[in-house]
Amino acid sequence: MEKIIFNFNIFDGVKTAMLCESEFSKEIRITMAKDAVMKEHMAPNAIIVQVLRGGIEFEMSGKILVMNEFDMITLPAFIPHSLKALENSIIRLSLSKSDSHTRVFKVANSKK
Repeated sequence: MEKIIFNFNIFDGVKTAMLCESEFSKEIRITMAKDAVMKEHMAPNAIIVQVLRGGIEFEMSGKILVMNEFDMITLPAFIPHSLKALENSIIRLSLSKSDSHTRVFKVANSKK
């Protein structure tokens, strides 16, 4: 058993950390400073996104969904989406075991 720490108090751009990997999923912590953006991208498998602190705009298919603390959504594979932090935010991202956490790290660090 391992205790996973989601609390985080330093916000600078977009940062990601792999928290754990189980038999069926990978859990990623994404921290976003206010006004930081994760540009449009898509996942090769379904994902779950949950805001643990703060608030974000989650855009997909031209629609913007404002997500606040503890809000959660599921997203099917291959749906383009982007995120913008409305305030300093901590996000939990659940990936399929077959998805690559390095893909998320590349998206978070993308300058294009």
